[in-house]
Parts: sequence; structure tokens; C-alpha cells
Amino acid sequence: MEGFLTALAVSFGVIFVAELGDKSQLMALTFATRFRPWPVLIGITVATAVVHLVSVGVGYGLGATLPTGWIALGAGVAFLGFGAWTLRGDSLTEEERGKAQRTTRSAVVAVSVAFFLAELGDKTMLATITLATQHGWFGTWIGSTVGMVAADALAILVGRMLGRRLPERAIKYGAAALFAVFGVWLIADAVGQLT
Repeated sequence: MEGFLTALAVSFGVIFVAELGDKSQLMALTFATRFRPWPVLIGITVATAVVHLVSVGVGYGLGATLPTGWIALGAGVAFLGFGAWTLRGDSLTEEERGKAQRTTRSAVVAVSVAFFLAELGDKTMLATITLATQHGWFGTWIGSTVGMVAADALAILVGRMLGRRLPERAIKYGAAALFAVFGVWLIADAVGQLT
């Protein structure tokens, strides 16, 4: 039970931070201007649950076959990379913005499909794979899914309250700093295991 709670807490925190300022949050805001918030959140939840289930499957499989010291080292380097990726920033392409604005299908289906496609290969998917190599798959899956949905719900709520203006710069630097802290922590752990 302790391993499950650790996986849940760590994956929730990491994915929540990773999602801040991500293009998925921008998509959530765009969909929320067209549809009611609840169908948007349901669509996000469905897509996230599926993508992160695949992610933890890949990560858990890697974790079972590779030595943990090397996994921790790779995870630390990956998290430093995620921090740099976060600093670079994310934005919606015109095609993604157009899909979100012109869809006429059911809100849940439209949001689920858009989010599923947007999350394939995204940093939150890669972070979930990385976390699953270190922690149990179930706690990581639940934590990462809830963390992403919570971050997107926050974006919708704050965006609606503040007229869709988020302090992007502060969010970007804060998220990048947290990724760097996680990365350094994992690298230090890896060095301890490998020496």
C-alpha cells in the first residue's frame, strides 16, 4: 500500500507540474470556450486514462527488464530534458486550434479524440513512462491521470475567471525548476545505486 501511495503522490505531482503551460491546457481552454466544462473534463479524462495506461505499461515493462540504477540515471536526465522542454514552451498550431474551434461532434468524443492525439509523444506521456519505470504501474496510472485532469481543470477554471489570461512566464519557469529538482534528485539517487 505504501508503494501505491508513493507512486500516486509522485506521479500526481510530476504530471500536474508537467501539464502547466502545456499545449493540452491550451486545448482545454479552447474547448471550454465552445462547450460546457464538464463534457470537456470527461473527454480529457477518457483520453488521458487511455494514453497513460499505455505509458505505464511501457514504463513498467522497461523497469522490470533494466537495472534500477541505470533507469534512475536515465530518468534523471529525462527530467532535466523535460525541464528544458518546458522552458521552450508549447503552443497550439493553427491546425490544432482549428480542430478545437470547428468541431460539431459530441463534446466528449471531440475532446477525447483531440486530447488522445495531442498526448501521443507529449512530455506528459514520456514523464509517465519514466515514472512507471520507478514506481508501481497502478499508482502511477491513477496519479498521472488525476494530475493531468486536475491541471487542465485548473486551467479551465482560472482561464474562465481571469478572461483566459494565465501568467505563462511564471508557470513555465516554476514547472521547469521543479523538473530540474526531480532530475537532480533522480541522478543523485542513480549515482548512489551505481557506486
